[in-house]
Amino acid sequence: MDNIFACRIEALRAVMEKNGWDAVVVSGSDPHSSEYPAPRWQQVKWLSGFTGEAGDLVITPDHAGLWTDSRYFIQAVTQLEGTGVELHKTRQPDSVYIPQWLAGKSRVVAVDGLCQNVSAVAELREALGEGCLVVDVPDMLDQLWEDRPEIPVSPVTTLDVECFGGIPRTEKISWLRKWMLLQGVDRVLLSSLDEIAWMLNVRGNDIEYNPLVISYLLVSQDYVKWFVRKSSAKAMDPDTEDSFSELAMDGVDVEDYDAVFFGLSDFEGESSPVRIFMDPSTLNENVYEYIYNSYSKDCVVCGTSPVILEKAVKCPSEIEHLRQTYIDDGVAMECFLHWLDEEVSGGREVTEWEASERLTAFRAEIPGYRGNSFENISAYGPGAALPHYSTPREGSAVIRPHGLYLVDSGGQYLTGTTDITRTVPMGECTGLEKEDYTLVLKGMIALSMAVFPKGTAGCQLDVLARQPLWKAGRNFGHGTGHGIGYWLCVHEGPQDIRQNFNRQPLLPGMVTSDEPGLYREGMHGIRHENIILCREAGKTEFGDWLEFETLTCCHIDTSAVIPSLLTADELAWLNAYNARVCATLAPLLPPATAAWLRHRTQPL
Repeated sequence: MDNIFACRIEALRAVMEKNGWDAVVVSGSDPHSSEYPAPRWQQVKWLSGFTGEAGDLVITPDHAGLWTDSRYFIQAVTQLEGTGVELHKTRQPDSVYIPQWLAGKSRVVAVDGLCQNVSAVAELREALGEGCLVVDVPDMLDQLWEDRPEIPVSPVTTLDVECFGGIPRTEKISWLRKWMLLQGVDRVLLSSLDEIAWMLNVRGNDIEYNPLVISYLLVSQDYVKWFVRKSSAKAMDPDTEDSFSELAMDGVDVEDYDAVFFGLSDFEGESSPVRIFMDPSTLNENVYEYIYNSYSKDCVVCGTSPVILEKAVKCPSEIEHLRQTYIDDGVAMECFLHWLDEEVSGGREVTEWEASERLTAFRAEIPGYRGNSFENISAYGPGAALPHYSTPREGSAVIRPHGLYLVDSGGQYLTGTTDITRTVPMGECTGLEKEDYTLVLKGMIALSMAVFPKGTAGCQLDVLARQPLWKAGRNFGHGTGHGIGYWLCVHEGPQDIRQNFNRQPLLPGMVTSDEPGLYREGMHGIRHENIILCREAGKTEFGDWLEFETLTCCHIDTSAVIPSLLTADELAWLNAYNARVCATLAPLLPPATAAWLRHRTQPL
């Protein structure tokens, strides 16, 4: 058995046999339900070689399976070859998910409770039924993973809300305490890292592309305790010490990360039972079991964290900064697209990797830039058919002067987080490429122009972006839109725009992506993505109305558009958008790039 991943799976099976486990479920997340876990918790990658952001493994004595969604089907087939791991497709009409698949097959199932949230474990227990056991084995891979990375520690900084927008942490804490009084709870434990970063106005770099700090936050009416890895000399640089001092002045006690268990069981001075609130969708099973054993059953209150929605609705100062941030990001994008056009049309060989690095370099020139918001997706031709294509450093494809090149990227700035996708015609395109390009664009425009009554959820608007494709018998498997943080995570809830039923209405101040796509395996992939702000659109005798403002400021290439497929309204929107982009960015660009942009934004 030569495949390293197959060998690792066999080693885990030996551990299973020794302990009497019928199955092991390995999560693709970390103790804080993060979408992008730090290297220490990339257990699915270590066991199977699969590098997608969404995927869970199940190992039994005679089967190994990876569960993931359509964004990663093609990638998974390639990366799992030779490992013995079988792909199980999720979000399909006939999908069988892990709990249901294990039901009737396994009596004792082991999980790393630090990396499985409470809701996931509860669903697993329910599916397995009576007489079956879910065993919590924290850090179960430690005995096999000899060079496993440590828990990350990075410098901590605080957000200056007066300069860069936002709400002071003291106001946020007061808001949360008022919510606690209304809910009749004495403590709130936050474990989701972006919620903690938002509450305390702190940022770090413990997770690549995400300005987060590995930590827990415990709030009562009397204290705020932040449990964070502060003892490392690496973290205690002058900026971190200043940040901790600033937090202390605002009444935040900075405790050690591992002291969270002591903090949760400290009842000194409490004269009556303490009610503690937690969110089972983000809290890990290991900490939950500790709480459940420390408090009486009636004192544990589970529900959706109120911070998620409060964070998603951007305040006026954040919105103003975001508008400027997307202009700044547009400058970097236009400089990149001009450079790419000149290089490829001039006959120089540019690889996907070189293009990605050049785009990052242009963003790095923007004031306030703090890194990319995710790994650049730089894909030409067949590579773009993978929605989450990972651009290889070595051996990446050369971008040719024909066909389609897709670049999905974003930046982290002191004044916001950006995300943008542009599919770029590099020269002559086939009729099918042009047709697909235009149909996807019609969907993006339709959602951009939407006017809808207050109370409408994103799932009720998703069809707008899909209808042009559906009419032509085409579709895409991923969601149409996700929420975006403010110098935080590029993906956030609670809102989204997708077919999955989500009751959360879109609210003024929410920032969401608009990104329909189309993917033809082995041929090409297309995605058009702008970021849209939900705002009020007036009031009539029929109620209150909402609409979207497009924040993204970067032209849409019209050379692959088939004008006859656009309605008059769609054509007017496209021409007006490109005209606004040119008027806004041309004065900020180098003369040659400005002239190029004026040519590229001539109306159809």
